Amino acid sequence: MSVPVIDIRNVHRIYESAAGYTHALRGITLRVERGEFLCIMGPSGSGKSTLMNLLGCLDTPTSGTYKLEGLDISTLDDDELAELRATRLGFVFQSFNLLPRATVLRNVILPLTYTDVPPAERRKRAEEALAAVGLPAGFFDHRSNELSGGQMQRVAIARALVNDPAVVLADEPTGNLDSATGQMVLRTFKRLSEEGKTVVLITHDPEVADWADRTVHIRDGRLLTDEQEQEILATGMRGRT
Repeated sequence: MSVPVIDIRNVHRIYESAAGYTHALRGITLRVERGEFLCIMGPSGSGKSTLMNLLGCLDTPTSGTYKLEGLDISTLDDDELAELRATRLGFVFQSFNLLPRATVLRNVILPLTYTDVPPAERRKRAEEALAAVGLPAGFFDHRSNELSGGQMQRVAIARALVNDPAVVLADEPTGNLDSATGQMVLRTFKRLSEEGKTVVLITHDPEVADWADRTVHIRDGRLLTDEQEQEILATGMRGRT
């Protein structure tokens, strides 16, 4: 069998504060294959953002194992984790997180400035990433604050792609977009997965989840089986009748 891009086994995440302990993730096991478009769906407080932080190596498990492309991240120090985030992971956020006065091209080049990629190659990669998300070349020299919401999200996706990451992690990427523009962005993710890029997206919106190849549901820090999810949905429907 091929090595999965993401392989999480029995992961727990416990936070300690003055108020006591919070068990945010409870025994999560998840495998994501190369080229898969996965949606993680759950309500607020379900643990989906904590799980996304772990997948993005922004946090580490209290217990359990997480392997990215077969590499156990528990063996890495802070500098190695930072390099992993810069080279093997791409991030797309609800709020875009672009530099407003920088040009589109500059925003996409930015992640490459922390690498040894030569300047000419940086520009070439940025232009290729922007072309991959369907943004016309006429916009490359525009400042990002001159773009529409959908155009800004395309730039953010291009920035996530510029280092050719193993995984693109998208956190509610359509949350600030109207429905038509959101569908345009989701079509971009779908096409990227069809071209072999692994995409993991978190949302609370079932219409967004419908675009994914597979959806996993998380509640109270646990991934639910299909049967458990159906029972929760059925219980909710009975409660409204």
